[in-house]
Amino acid sequence: MVERIASILLAKGAALHSVSPDAAVYEAVVIMAARRVGAVLVIEQDSLVGIISAKDYGSRVVLQGKNGKDVLVRDVMTSPVLTVGPETKVVDGMQIMTTNKIRHLPVVENGELMGVVTLGELVRAVLADQEHKIDHLMRYVGHK
Repeated sequence: MVERIASILLAKGAALHSVSPDAAVYEAVVIMAARRVGAVLVIEQDSLVGIISAKDYGSRVVLQGKNGKDVLVRDVMTSPVLTVGPETKVVDGMQIMTTNKIRHLPVVENGELMGVVTLGELVRAVLADQEHKIDHLMRYVGHK
């Protein structure tokens, strides 16, 4: 049963993809494409200072007629970044993401970046948990 975000990080691993705020946006997009992720963290001097997503790139670069090689990450990143702790409940993480219309949520504990969870990962965890509970109840009432 997955109740806390820490469980998702444990299962997926804590691989982090990041760029400097002084990098060209194009570099961030190259990382997103190569790693098949929708966002990268923006790290400066070992601190999380922002996040840049494919959505940011589309709305703040492409739709404004700018060239990603000429625009710095710091000029289009989302900052400050919403974060949660590893003990945050999965449903609370989903609520934060839904309310703020974001799909990536960095996980920080005691100032240390632990990883990132996506809305899709949280939804899959909730659905798997519900399926497990339904299966358990069906067995309990003798329908399986």
